[in-house]
Amino acid sequence: MRSGIGTTVAALRPERSHLKSDLIAGLTFAIVNVPQAMGHAVLAAVNPVLGIYTLMVALPVGALFTGSVFMNVSTTAALSVAAGSALAIVPEDQRTQALATLVLLVGAIQLLAGLLRLGFLVRFVSNAVMTGFLNGVAVLIILGQLGDLTGYQSPFRSSVARGLDLLLHLHRVDPPTTAIGLVTLGLIALLLRTRWNRFAFIIAIGASTLALALLSLPSLGGQQSWQAVQTVGDVANIPRNLPELAMPAPRWLPFMVLPALSVAIIGLIQGAGVSQGYPNPNGKFPNISRDFFGQGMANIVASLVSGLPAGGSISGTALIMSAGARSRWTNISAGLFVAAIVLVAAPLAELVPMPALAALLIVAGLQGLRLEAAQTIWFTGRVPGVVMIITFLATLFLPLQYAVLLGVALSVVLYVVQQSNKVVVTWIVPVEGGFPLERPAPKELPSGQFTMLQIYGSLFFAAAKSLEEMLPSVDNTTRAVVALGLRGRTEIGSTFIAVLQRYVEALRARDSKLMLVGVDQRVLDQLTRTGLLQRIGEENIFMATPQVGEAMNRAAAAAHAWLRQPPAGADRPAD
Repeated sequence: MRSGIGTTVAALRPERSHLKSDLIAGLTFAIVNVPQAMGHAVLAAVNPVLGIYTLMVALPVGALFTGSVFMNVSTTAALSVAAGSALAIVPEDQRTQALATLVLLVGAIQLLAGLLRLGFLVRFVSNAVMTGFLNGVAVLIILGQLGDLTGYQSPFRSSVARGLDLLLHLHRVDPPTTAIGLVTLGLIALLLRTRWNRFAFIIAIGASTLALALLSLPSLGGQQSWQAVQTVGDVANIPRNLPELAMPAPRWLPFMVLPALSVAIIGLIQGAGVSQGYPNPNGKFPNISRDFFGQGMANIVASLVSGLPAGGSISGTALIMSAGARSRWTNISAGLFVAAIVLVAAPLAELVPMPALAALLIVAGLQGLRLEAAQTIWFTGRVPGVVMIITFLATLFLPLQYAVLLGVALSVVLYVVQQSNKVVVTWIVPVEGGFPLERPAPKELPSGQFTMLQIYGSLFFAAAKSLEEMLPSVDNTTRAVVALGLRGRTEIGSTFIAVLQRYVEALRARDSKLMLVGVDQRVLDQLTRTGLLQRIGEENIFMATPQVGEAMNRAAAAAHAWLRQPPAGADRPAD
């Protein structure tokens, strides 16, 4: 880890041939994402300026420490919704301190995950769970913005309940607010279909801000209704300076540990998606554990300015790549450009209408829906489809920290169930002068013959018990040899060892024997330590060799030689 960070720092000198492209891509991101970061802060139910502060520090710090050259570590809708769910229990005047505490814990968890090289753990979170969760978050984002879009603020806390309540009170929506929101929504949708799609958000936000300013002029009449439309300045004043240091509040630590774990998991999984989707300029994919470390560093620094939780942003990374990013300097420069916008254009940002921000977030929610992925999962099988639906519903109706943990638990259970029951036994039938055939294992073990069986799948827990039921019955067998192929297995479980013990005894009672073929040295050590080697007999163990099939041929030769011998205790022929 340390050498990797040193390599990154050494590579930070910008190349002149790349600098222009990086600066343009960084400026594009800053312009588009300043209003979006403000919207993400709204999702977290905190001051919109905190979203901007997050971009200032998380972008450059993440660029310095992640293994991914292009990973954009910034605010995301899913992280903000999860943070807002965690902060719902906090009084409004204490949310900034609680947020700093939450983000510090998120950073510490992610940093520790990176140092412990836990990147491999993301593979245990199934695609079904992530798709259900992300679709649920997208729906929550859409439903959560209907109040700001229409001007009707429902008294219910649940986003689903607020959406249903709005349908029952459409007569109470504010026409000017709704008009600004719907026009912004339509303009974004239109611009996304043009060559100006990169700037669709900023153009639509700028147009709606200008339209509201003009409609509020006294000379146009009816200005009072338009002046009632809420703007960012009505919610919070944006300071005309850089953020000040803030200290997390220790009293909120016990309340934020579980939410921080959930938010950290969401961020790491999203970041892993970026890691695996965007290779570095050398063509290699970045180290996921090092990306964990970089995101942790970004969140620790963001907590010092009361920033939102930040993580690897798939949409942000896609934006800078399409805008021409060539190196880490894209994200470093983006953070600097955000700071410049705050210092120079803060008064303009305060004029942005809240329904316009709501429209932007609704579009982001729609873009976040993974309907095609959900359809694929549904048609893949009943189990992943049900898991996806459960995670989706949990995301809608449970606090997000519990929904995330439920999803992770479902992923682990699903993995264990699938692996523990995934075992197949086949019969390898030799063909004279040709290649062997593979057929279903016989129900009963043939007498007086050598039977070679190959095992596919897990040999642990329930799978080992399932295997025992698949092995050919020896109740009607006499004088036979059965061999089990174990090539490629470096470890066997205690349940499988118990199965072998019972099968060896059953074969011995029928004057038959068991052979193990393609045995690894570590498996042989297990057989020795457990005493099973003595029961089977060393002469019936055939070690794996580099040549495929060699151990099986030696086992077959030994089995046929044994079968040609007279049974123990049989009368010898007279001389």
